[in-house]
Amino acid sequence: PRQMSFDTPDDLRYLDTHEWVRVTDGTARIGISDFAQDELGDVVFVDVPDEGEEISAGDSFGVVESIKAVSDLYAPVSGTVTDRNDALESEPELLNEDPYGEGWLLEVSLADESELDDLLDAETYADQIA
Repeated sequence: PRQMSFDTPDDLRYLDTHEWVRVTDGTARIGISDFAQDELGDVVFVDVPDEGEEISAGDSFGVVESIKAVSDLYAPVSGTVTDRNDALESEPELLNEDPYGEGWLLEVSLADESELDDLLDAETYADQIA
């Protein structure tokens, strides 16, 4: 089998369902991992909640549709949506091209910082997808 090497930035925390979160000053930015976008193939549609909606850790908050499958997105943390990446409506391929940068999904105001302790660090996540 060919060895794939996926990018798993050290400053992120991960869910075993391949979402990531980066927290800056109480704001949590959420996206999907490099591994997830590769598994999905070409992303054609992304549906995420609007500003002001609540998401809860572990619950589905949206979907990503690719040419291969429709996949639920799961929240790594709980909070209120403060921003969504509207660029994905016209350019869903940003998820494939730059999953940790321009392809982010949502920002939420973090309800409970201790939820981060339940998530995987980069090393553990990298081991899981290896």
